[in-house]
Amino acid sequence: MLLELFAVKFDPGLKLSMDKRREKSGEVETELFAEMDGVASLDHDRALRRMALVLCAALRTNFYVQDKYGNPQPFISLKINSQALDALPAPKPYREIFVWSPKVEGVHIRFGPVARGGLRWSDRRDDFRTEVLGLVKAQQVKNAVIVPVGSKGGFFPKQLPAGGSRDDIFAEGIAAYTQFISGLLDITDTYKGKNTVAPDNVVCWDEPDPYLVVAADKGTATFSDIANGIAEKYGFWLDDAFASGGSVGYDHKAMGITAKGGWEAVKRHFREMGKDIQTQEFDVIGIGDMSGDVFGNGMLLSKKIRLIAAFDHRDIFIDPDPEPASSFKERQRLFEKPRSSWQDYNTKLISKGGGVFPRSSKSINLTPEIQKLTGLSAVKVTPNELMQALLKSQCELLWFGGIGTYIKSATETHDDAHDKANNTIRINGIDLKAKVIGEGANLGVTQAGRIEFAKNGGRVNTDAIDNSAGVDCSDNEVNIKILLSGAIDSGELEAGERDKLLESMTDDVSALVLQHNYDQTGALSLAYTYAREEHHSYERFMASLETQDRLDRNVEGLPSASEMQLIGEKGGRLTRPELAVLNAYAKIVLFDDLITTDVADDPFFSTMLCEYFPRAVQGFGTALKRHRLRREIIISRLCNRIVDVGGPVFMSALSEQTNGSPGEIAKAFTIAYGVLQIDKIRNSINDLDNKISAEAQLSLQAEISAVLQRVIGWLVRRGENGSIAMRIARRTDGLSHVDEGWVDVLSSYDSRRVAARIGRFIRANIPEALAADVSLLRARASGFDVVELTEKTGWPIRKAAELFYDMGGRFKIDRLRSMSMKTQPKTHWENLAQQRIEEDYYAAQAALALAAAKLHIDRGGAAKAPTTAMIATYIEAKPHAVQAYDAAYSKINASGGWTLAKFAIVNAQLRELLAI
Repeated sequence: MLLELFAVKFDPGLKLSMDKRREKSGEVETELFAEMDGVASLDHDRALRRMALVLCAALRTNFYVQDKYGNPQPFISLKINSQALDALPAPKPYREIFVWSPKVEGVHIRFGPVARGGLRWSDRRDDFRTEVLGLVKAQQVKNAVIVPVGSKGGFFPKQLPAGGSRDDIFAEGIAAYTQFISGLLDITDTYKGKNTVAPDNVVCWDEPDPYLVVAADKGTATFSDIANGIAEKYGFWLDDAFASGGSVGYDHKAMGITAKGGWEAVKRHFREMGKDIQTQEFDVIGIGDMSGDVFGNGMLLSKKIRLIAAFDHRDIFIDPDPEPASSFKERQRLFEKPRSSWQDYNTKLISKGGGVFPRSSKSINLTPEIQKLTGLSAVKVTPNELMQALLKSQCELLWFGGIGTYIKSATETHDDAHDKANNTIRINGIDLKAKVIGEGANLGVTQAGRIEFAKNGGRVNTDAIDNSAGVDCSDNEVNIKILLSGAIDSGELEAGERDKLLESMTDDVSALVLQHNYDQTGALSLAYTYAREEHHSYERFMASLETQDRLDRNVEGLPSASEMQLIGEKGGRLTRPELAVLNAYAKIVLFDDLITTDVADDPFFSTMLCEYFPRAVQGFGTALKRHRLRREIIISRLCNRIVDVGGPVFMSALSEQTNGSPGEIAKAFTIAYGVLQIDKIRNSINDLDNKISAEAQLSLQAEISAVLQRVIGWLVRRGENGSIAMRIARRTDGLSHVDEGWVDVLSSYDSRRVAARIGRFIRANIPEALAADVSLLRARASGFDVVELTEKTGWPIRKAAELFYDMGGRFKIDRLRSMSMKTQPKTHWENLAQQRIEEDYYAAQAALALAAAKLHIDRGGAAKAPTTAMIATYIEAKPHAVQAYDAAYSKINASGGWTLAKFAIVNAQLRELLAI
């Protein structure tokens, strides 16, 4: 009956419509599960039932596909809707394809229709899916910075020649890889012109699904051209964009892109500790060797590196007191030498007591210098004991550039690390003495190990943050190739010019990718700095995602609700590794929420799409408009910008604050960002790296985030229609007339506060122009109210601004806002109440100004009249209400100790004043 179900679902020879297949398969399923009730053995029942459930969840197979000679394929592939299988461990993917043959077994797992990630040569025959699932979990988080979501694949070659030569094993691995790739493409759609075309003899139970891209991973670094050759034979639409990094693509090792991305994270860690590692010496211990991409490139990114120790799978290198200049040159020589190892290092350059020691040695004699470095008192140790001691040694940077998991938490077992080969070396995060961890490699530290290290004062992100540049570069390559293919089709590019153009953009692509690393690590620092104040918001964010089944805290290693409460009660905060996960989830969730809206269709975002690409291809207008991933690129860039500027809980807080939809909030963000010229200000702040303290830079960024939140809330509550460009122009044009004179129109109280803020920033060595720009952001945010007042009165913008601020000064609203912002809410609801009161004060100030203006106009007054006269006229019209308000304010102010309750009372008095 299992075979009958398989045939009913997938045999194209049955000539059944999909409706008929659904009807018949439903009948067979019902009969099949009824028959299982009669199976006596529980084990047999479980096995049969799970096989049946897999078939029920199966969407496609190549079982009926034939080659050009009419022969069946020598391998079978099955596409499965993983989310339909309850028994699968979390996290459950969107889809997975299982490939089987006598030669190979493999699986490709992805978390969405547009997904990317590497394919690795696995050595784990019995649990390669577990291996791949662990990798794709990290890939999903890593891909938050790019367009596609995470995917990962792994294949296990089953016929490697026992005792064969390296070449023989390599050849068989390629044969297995070829079958695996073919199995994937056998059941993947392609494009013919604008239309999606399904493979021949494949019955599809799912929607069109043409996006499949792969990348290199462990064991497949040189296989991209093989994969692209197979794709070409299949006529797959992506051509050589199918597998990035081939002979016509971006060579990650030559670019050093993954290491450079990780180095952005490392530089930021040290910069926030007050050290510039490009100009000041620092001690490093590493995992890897100079022939490797990430380790080799990484250890050449600063001439101030003092590499005191490193080890790979072959040797242990120790240089207790290295000379930076000569050791840098020697590392460079090894990097350029094909297939080098630490054994090739010129030992004459190694400082006293150091050396290169094979890991195959029975024991290693320790010099006094090595004993001092490692803290070991023994004179002789095993290689494993020495490597473990090196991991525990004092250093400033621990750089991961090789394969293996070397750090776990004290609460984990070695089995939790899923890396048996390093069980005798691995240490706990609490035992680390390094100041900073740079995860250029994947899975060097368990998530629990990172958190433990961070709680002990160490600085660490996650591997998904630190080494995202590689996958980011690959995604750029794929999207550029899609664009260039479109440009060739539209006649904007000659086919023969494509490869040359692609190569010429290498440095531009690198710069675009590294900017992502810079921005994302900056966002993480901002989130960590204010994580204590936003603790309740993080709990609400996680709880909300849990309710929607979009987050499993256990899977992601995040604190439970009760643990979050305890952290808050102790005045604690989430660690950087935890915030890194939530930062990624914020982007993933926002992308999912926005991709189905009309946001990307607004013409304003054509510029954002254009700027995603290097300048050399921005002129291919027709190809840009027709890019198959146009909407995804726009939404991905917008999500990155929103979360990088506002932080992980920015959108969720605004959603709760305004009840606006994700689309409305994203559009409002774009308008506020443009009107307030945030890009220009952020660039000026970033230009001050190593010139002012990182703390000062973060305080400037925090001010931007706070002002944006206020303006976005204002815009969402207005519920405006119209294009983004029109809505930006409306405010920009109005504010341009008063931009140079904001200080002159502010109330005396606001003016003093701005002056004080400017002075504080200048004392922090912030340039005066930037100090003024940031200090006046709140005033410019109020300009949205002023523009509206101008539109309703027909008055010049400056006069409207004078009345707005003078009215705020007269009724002490400027003071009320300032004081209310200084309260420290103890609960989520108090935080919401504080925000609402602040919004009400702004609204009251605008309403009072409008009321005074209308009264003045109704009485025949001219716009040129003094604002003092207008305010006096308003007070004369409402003497009792104004007196009641003034009395209430004075009484509460005299009592001292402003609280939310007192602010609420004054707010109520303002409402009564406006109602009369």
